[in-house]
Amino acid sequence: MDLITLAGTAFALAMDAFAVSVASGIALKNITFRQTFRLSWHFGVFQALMPIIGWSAGIYIRSYIEQFDHWIAFVLLLFVGGNMIREALHKEEEKKQKKDPTKGTTLVLLSVATSIDALAVGLSLSMVNISIWFPALIIGIVATTFTGIGLHLGKKIGQTSHLCSYAEALGGIVLVGIGLKILSEHNVFSNVM
Repeated sequence: MDLITLAGTAFALAMDAFAVSVASGIALKNITFRQTFRLSWHFGVFQALMPIIGWSAGIYIRSYIEQFDHWIAFVLLLFVGGNMIREALHKEEEKKQKKDPTKGTTLVLLSVATSIDALAVGLSLSMVNISIWFPALIIGIVATTFTGIGLHLGKKIGQTSHLCSYAEALGGIVLVGIGLKILSEHNVFSNVM
């Protein structure tokens, strides 16, 4: 795999992580170094590990995963995005502690949801007999970088927007939109119509 193709692949895979990190920054509004590190580290590690897992699995499980990988990503993003929307629109929002997307189960769900496509890339690379180690490293580094940038961009949007009270809902809508985009890329909607 040449460097231009690898860079294009890494950037494309990082776009979901970037969008989710922007939504997370909007939700948090105030971001610490620890939150930036946690989200960037997890997204980067998952983006690097998923192609390795996919590459290792190879042809054996590809047919099983391809049938529903997009549904897994959609359900995870719908769950997290739906919760963000619900919390943003809840009347007692101020009294309630906001859920931090850089911690716990939410962090793991977002990490998996944003890296499912990387699993498919690993499967593809195994079929054309390309070593996975260097591509996985580059994919992880790019995802880590884009996540940190996206988180702080989301923070700026969340702090300066005139719709601050609805910024978290907007972030949730973005997550659900990413899930719908994944389904669309797998032609789910063309089968319905």
